[in-house]
Amino acid sequence: MITGCLQQKNGYYYALLYLRVNGKRKVKWIATKLPVVGTSERKVRKVFDEIRMQYELVEEERLQREAQEEAMFKGVHPDARQEFTVYMEKWLKGVRATLATATYQSYSDMLRARIIPYFRPQNIPLIDVTPQHIEAFYQKILEDKCTTNTVIHYHAIIRKALQNAVRKDILPRNPADQVDRPKKNVYHGTFYNEEEMLELFDAVASDPLEVCVKIAAYYGLRRSEVLGLRWHAIDLEHKTISISHKVIEAEVDGKFVPVGEDVLKTKSSFRTLPLIPAVEKLLLEEKEKQEMYRRLFKKSYCRDYLDYICVDQCGRLLRPNYVTEHFSWLIQKYGLKKIRFHDLRHTCASLLLSNGISMKQIQIWLGHSTFSTTADIYAHLDFSAQEQSAATMGAMFVRGKTSV
Repeated sequence: MITGCLQQKNGYYYALLYLRVNGKRKVKWIATKLPVVGTSERKVRKVFDEIRMQYELVEEERLQREAQEEAMFKGVHPDARQEFTVYMEKWLKGVRATLATATYQSYSDMLRARIIPYFRPQNIPLIDVTPQHIEAFYQKILEDKCTTNTVIHYHAIIRKALQNAVRKDILPRNPADQVDRPKKNVYHGTFYNEEEMLELFDAVASDPLEVCVKIAAYYGLRRSEVLGLRWHAIDLEHKTISISHKVIEAEVDGKFVPVGEDVLKTKSSFRTLPLIPAVEKLLLEEKEKQEMYRRLFKKSYCRDYLDYICVDQCGRLLRPNYVTEHFSWLIQKYGLKKIRFHDLRHTCASLLLSNGISMKQIQIWLGHSTFSTTADIYAHLDFSAQEQSAATMGAMFVRGKTSV
C-alpha cells in the first residue's frame, strides 16, 4: 500500500506519496490544483485518496508485469536471453575449429554482409526469434535481387546455428525448421564453343593467367583446384595429374590472403587424371619460366610457394579474387563473349558432351560426387541423347511397320 500526506506550497495543496523505486524510498509531489483558501478539508482529502489509488493501480500493474516476465523466463537458459546476432557470432567462434577454412570464411562473410546488419538493429533476444523473423529476412534478400540459392545458403547457416542451441538446451525448438527452404534456382552456365576457346587461348598467351585458364579449360577444374595444383602432383613418368589440394582466399589478421589446404569440396573431387600432352608442354614451359625468375630475382623471389604451379613472377600465390577480376578484364579487353572463370568448367563439360563423351565419364572427369549432380547440371546440353529419343519416337508410330 502506498502511503503519503498532504502539504501546502505556494497557496495550494500537494499530495506527497512515498514510493519504492528499485528498492529505494522516493518522495513524489503531485499537484492537486486545489487552493488552500476556500477548499474544505473533506474535498482535499477525497482528491488525495483518488491520487493515491491511481498510483496504487499503476504499481500493481507493474508488479504483475514483472511477475509475468519472471514466469516467462523461469527455467530458460541464460544464453537464450542474449541478442540473436551476438549468439550467432559466439556460435561461429565456437565451431571454427570444426569447419574447413573456406566454410568458416563463407559463414563469417554472411554474418557481416547481411545477418548482423539486418537483425542487430532489431535487438531480438535469441529466445524471441520466430519463423516470421526469419521469413522476413529471406524476403529482404530476394528484394535485393538475389537468387533463391543465396537464401538457401543463409538458411543453412541460421538453421545450423539454431540447431546447436536446441542441442545444448538453450532453445526448446528450432524456429528455422518451421520456415520453408526455398527451391534451388537452376543455373545454366555460359560456355564457349571450340572456336571461341581458341580465341580465348590466343588472348591469354603470355598473360599471368595463361596456365590457370588453359588447365581449367582442359580439365574443368574449379578455381580453387587449379590454384592448388602443385608440381609434385604432376607425374611426368606415368603421365598423370592429381587434384588433391586447393587454394582459397581467407581473412588472416584482418587481411585477405591466399591459403592452401588439403580439403576439397567432396571425396570425389580427389582424382587422378591422364596428363594431356598440350598441358604437359604448357607445364614444362612454365617450370622453365619459374626457374628463370628465381635466378633473375634471387633473394627477392618468394620461396614460400616453390611447389605451387600458379604463382606470379615473384613466386607469390595468385589470389583467387585476382584470378576472377583479371579474367573478367581479359574478356572485356579482347571483346570476347562474356563468361565467368567458373564457366570454363561448364565449357569443358559441354565440349566433352558434344564430342560423344558419356555423362558418367564427365562425372569422373569433373569430380562430381554423384551422377545425378552431373546430369542435373548438363543434361540439357546432351543434344545427341535428345536426337536419339526423337529418332526412336519418330519411328514408333508408322503405319505398315513390319515387326521382326
